[in-house]
Amino acid sequence: MIIHIVEDDLGVGDSLALLLDQIGHKSIIYPDAESFFEGKPPRQEDTVIVDLGLPGVSGMQLIRWLDSMKRPPKVIAITGQSSRAIADLFGTNIPAILLRKPLTEEALVAHL
Repeated sequence: MIIHIVEDDLGVGDSLALLLDQIGHKSIIYPDAESFFEGKPPRQEDTVIVDLGLPGVSGMQLIRWLDSMKRPPKVIAITGQSSRAIADLFGTNIPAILLRKPLTEEALVAHL
C-alpha cells in the first residue's frame, strides 16, 4: 500500500510523511492536485490523504475524481476549516473519512 498525500502546506505534508514512515508506510507527497494527476493513478489498496483547501483543482474536485474511479482507493479528507465551512462546501455529501487539523497520530492511524 502506498499513501498519497496531497497537501499544499509543505510542513504538514512532510510531517505526515515522517509519521507514516515511522509506522512502516510508504508515502508520496504532492503539493497540489495537478501534480497528483501527473503521477501514476492510485491503486484500490492505496490510500489518498487530500487537503480540502488545495489551490487550483480543489480537494473536493480531487475526491470526486477518486470516487469515480472503477476501483477507487481509500480517501481521507483533511481540513483546518470550520464545521460550518465544511457543511457549506459539502452539504450532506461529506466524505466518509474527514479529519480536522491539527491531526493526531491516533486519529490518522485509526483510518489506515
